[in-house]
Amino acid sequence: MPTSSGLFPRNFKKTFPVAVRGEGCWIISSDGRRFLDASGQAAVVSIGHGVAEIGRAMAEQSAEIAFAHTSQFHSVSAEKLAARLLAIAPPNFRNGGRVYFTSGGSEATETAIKLARQYHLETGQKGRYRVLSRRQSYHGSTLGAMSVSGNAARRAPYEPLLAEWGHIAPCFCYHCPFEKTFPQCELACADDLQVHLLERAREQAAAFIFEPIVGATLGAAEPPDGYAARIAELCRKNGILLIADEVMTGMGRTGKPFAVQHWNIEPDIILVGKGVASGYAPLGAVLVSARVLEAFERGSGAFMHGFTYQAHPVSMAAGNAVLDYLETHNLFDRVLPAGKTLREALSPLQSHPNVGDVRGLGLLLGVEFVKDKATREPFPKSDNIAEKIRQACLDENVLTYPTQGCVDGLRGDHILLAPPFTISPEESGLIARALTLALAKVFSA
Repeated sequence: MPTSSGLFPRNFKKTFPVAVRGEGCWIISSDGRRFLDASGQAAVVSIGHGVAEIGRAMAEQSAEIAFAHTSQFHSVSAEKLAARLLAIAPPNFRNGGRVYFTSGGSEATETAIKLARQYHLETGQKGRYRVLSRRQSYHGSTLGAMSVSGNAARRAPYEPLLAEWGHIAPCFCYHCPFEKTFPQCELACADDLQVHLLERAREQAAAFIFEPIVGATLGAAEPPDGYAARIAELCRKNGILLIADEVMTGMGRTGKPFAVQHWNIEPDIILVGKGVASGYAPLGAVLVSARVLEAFERGSGAFMHGFTYQAHPVSMAAGNAVLDYLETHNLFDRVLPAGKTLREALSPLQSHPNVGDVRGLGLLLGVEFVKDKATREPFPKSDNIAEKIRQACLDENVLTYPTQGCVDGLRGDHILLAPPFTISPEESGLIARALTLALAKVFSA
């Protein structure tokens, strides 16, 4: 039966259980059912559910000062969190970088788009405004963020409203857009940025935005060696800013504070969200490198942009408390071994004729389902395979994150797994068991 309440739901044709409590990697609904959160609620929850000290820190901050508008005040909690984020960022952020806080990832993308535009205005390059990205990418749900997103299905309903600034080939070795194989491909997907710039008004390009590991739309697709470095080099060569969208990959999800640190590259701007407060408060951030900041300081001195709730003191307190918990419990160091354990638990799935690929890094993993394993042919969109897998896992009380369209925006089914960093080997085994049973159920016909 459709949901009937005062809430506007994500889907009017589904019913939703009511979450009343969280404990570690589990969510408990009002009817007492326990769900293993294998997706971290859209790759958000890193420290686990129900950590009491986070709520206490938020309550303490609220009792002191809950809100002060950033046009008139800064707060101690915001200053503290900014310094801590810069301290774990790449080197070009640590001496002279700054942090612009938002209420989430989409706002962070909007902020970065405007930052890139104003940076070029401040440096006398008024013609630069296009923020380039990749096909099959996703950077948020607001109109600016949708403009740089390259996922065909998500863009389609809003096409008349969206700017088209330019999209290049995705970096997706399992379904290479050039039908090549690494390393013989010589990173053609990276070089497509240079091709695009040469063909399409290079002097109008302001920035290039990318997810270091593509989360929702490609199911934890990792780049091959050298890709990130080549992209960074092309951005420098062409005088455009490099924006790393780490909303999903940041704050330890891949085993390092930021995924770009796996390849030692230094973006000009880094976006975070999701894990920065582990879901305990709405929070996102834009880390701005010293080079970008200098243009503002030397120029107008003001950024023509703002949100009412940016750097909200209670959200800042949540961010600080989550970072305290991550550091105190050494959870950054736990991600790679926990990811290895989960990957090993999933390894038997790869022998299934309809499991094409199990991929990812740390605790950001994807499982892709294919009609033909030899040709990597996807199922028709109408088969709705990812949703069927999600439902079958739900029947086993395991929550996953399904998506369609990883191949061409319409076809291509995968689920994303992004559990809290606290996941135990036993819980990893439960995830693998649920997926094994789901595969048997969905593909038994």
